[in-house]
Amino acid sequence: MIVGGRIQSTIRNTRRFAEILTVLMRHGFGGFVGETGLDRLLEKGRSLIGRATDGEVERLSLNVRLRMVLEALGPTFVKLGQILSTRPDLIPADLAEEFRSLQADAPKVSFAEIRQRLDDEFEGRVDELFTSIEETPLAAASMAQVHRAVLADGTAVVIKVLRPGIESTVESDMEILQELAKFAESHFEKEAFSPTAVVEEFSKAIRKELNLATEATSTERLGHLFADDPDITFPAVYREHSTRRALTLEEVKGRLLASITPEDLTAEERRAVVLHGTDAVFRMCMEYRFFHADPHPGNIFVLEGGRICFIDCGMTGHIDERTSQQLAQLIHGVVSGNVDGVIQTAIDLSGADHSLVYDRRLRADVSAYIQGFQAPGGSLEDLQLGAMLQGFFDLLRTWKIRCPSDLVFLIKALMTIEGVGREWDPTFNLVAHVKPMLQRKVLERYRVSAVRERLFRSLASYVDIIEDLPGEVRSLLSRTRRKDFAINLHHQGLDRLSYTIDRASRTIAYGLVLAAVIMGASILILADKGQGLTGALSKIGFGVLLMVAVVALGLTAINFWKVRRRA
Repeated sequence: MIVGGRIQSTIRNTRRFAEILTVLMRHGFGGFVGETGLDRLLEKGRSLIGRATDGEVERLSLNVRLRMVLEALGPTFVKLGQILSTRPDLIPADLAEEFRSLQADAPKVSFAEIRQRLDDEFEGRVDELFTSIEETPLAAASMAQVHRAVLADGTAVVIKVLRPGIESTVESDMEILQELAKFAESHFEKEAFSPTAVVEEFSKAIRKELNLATEATSTERLGHLFADDPDITFPAVYREHSTRRALTLEEVKGRLLASITPEDLTAEERRAVVLHGTDAVFRMCMEYRFFHADPHPGNIFVLEGGRICFIDCGMTGHIDERTSQQLAQLIHGVVSGNVDGVIQTAIDLSGADHSLVYDRRLRADVSAYIQGFQAPGGSLEDLQLGAMLQGFFDLLRTWKIRCPSDLVFLIKALMTIEGVGREWDPTFNLVAHVKPMLQRKVLERYRVSAVRERLFRSLASYVDIIEDLPGEVRSLLSRTRRKDFAINLHHQGLDRLSYTIDRASRTIAYGLVLAAVIMGASILILADKGQGLTGALSKIGFGVLLMVAVVALGLTAINFWKVRRRA
C-alpha cells in the first residue's frame, strides 16, 4: 500500500477524486478499488465514495465499461479515450477500437458564457471585430465550441472557442491522473504498456489542443504546403481575430464527409475524393513530413468537383527524412520477406535495444508476422497496408517496445486514409496508387547523392574524432599519472537483493539478542531452583521470558505486515 499523504499533497479537489472512484465503483470496478486501497488515499474516502453498482453495467464487457467510465467523467477523460484510440501501441487493439466510439459531442455551453470568454480574449473589441456571432453553436466538443460569425468586412467565418473553465478542469484532472498512473504502475508492470507512459503522451497531446495558437500555426503551415494544389485545401486563418483561446477560421462551404453517404456522391466524385485524400496524406507523411494526424471523415469537407478541405489541425505530427525512409523500408521488407531488414528497421524506428537483433524469439515472431501479411508473389499492389501496420503495432506491444508518438500518428494517419478509401471506393487500390512514392522513398537512400552526403557526414565525424583524440589521450594519461583515474559502475536490479540482505541481517540480530535474553532468564531461574518457582530470581526470569515472548510476537507481526505492504 502506498502512503496517502504524498498523493493528498498534490490533489487539489478531494471531491473530484472521490467522484472518480465513485464512477469506477458504479461501473463494476469496486473490487479493483478495494483491493488496491485507492479509497484509502483520501482521509474521508470511504464516507465520500458511493458504493452502489449498476447490475446491468456489471454484465457488460471490460472494454465497454472502461469506455462508459471515460464518458461519465467528462471532457478530460473523453479526450483521453479519443487520443488513446489512436495509440494501439500503448493499449490493446480491441480497447482502442472501443474507444473510437466515444462521442465527440458534449453539452453545449450557453452563449452568454461564450460571449464572456470572447470579451475577455479580445478585451472588449468583439463588436469591432465581428459584425455578428450566431448564438447556436455549429458543434460542441469536449474541449471547444464552434460558432458561425461574420467579420467587419462581411467575410463569413467560424470561431472555435475553448470551453470556459476547461483549462483548470484539465489541470486538476491531469494532476490526479499522473498520481494514479504512478500508483497503477506496479499493478500493470507485467502488461505491454505503461500507465505513466500513457498519461505522459496524453499530457503532451491535450496541452497542444488547449493552445489554439498552435492549431492556427499548423493550419497555416499545411495550407502553405498545398498552396499550389487546387484540389487539396485548408481553411484560412484570421490571425488578428484569434488568440490562444479563440481561433477564427474561414467558413468552409462544402459537405462534411461524415455527414453524407457514398450514395450521395457520383462514382467520379467518390474516386476524386479518395484520390485527393490519399495523395494529400501520403504527401504530408512521406514528402513534407509534417502531417494532419487525424484525417477521418469528420475532418474532411467535400467541395465542388470532388475537391477536399481538411479541418481541425490541432493534432499534427512531424518526422525527419530518415524516419519516412525507414517506414518505406519496413513496408518493402514485409513485401520481400526480409526478416533481418524488418527487425533492424523496427529497432531503428522505435529506438529499441539493438541486442534484440539476436533474440531468437523475436526473429520467430517477426517471421510469423511477415508470413501473415506478406503479399502473394511479393507484389506491393496486393499488400493490405492497414492490416500490416496494425500487425506491426501488435508486434511492438508484445515485446513492450514503445514507438515515438509522431511515428504512431503517422502510421495512424496512413491507416485512417486507407479506411476512408475502402469505405468510399472499394475498387480503389491505395497501395498501387502510392507505389511510386514508396519505391522512390526506398531508393532515395541509395541514390548517389544521398550516399555521398552520408559519406561526407561520416568523414566529418571521423575528422572531429581524430582532431579530439590527442587531447583526450593526453587527459587520460594525465589523470592516470595523478592516480585520479576511476571507473564508475552502476548496478541495476540490486535493490531487492539489498533489501533482502538487510532484512535478513536485522532478523539474525534480533534473534541473537532474544536468544541471549532467553539464556540469561534461564540462568536466573536455574540459579533460584532452591526456592522452587517462588524465588525473586525465578520471578524475574519468568517475567523476562514473558516480555521476550511479547516482543517476538510483535516483531513477527510487524515483519509480516511489511512483507504484505511491499507485495
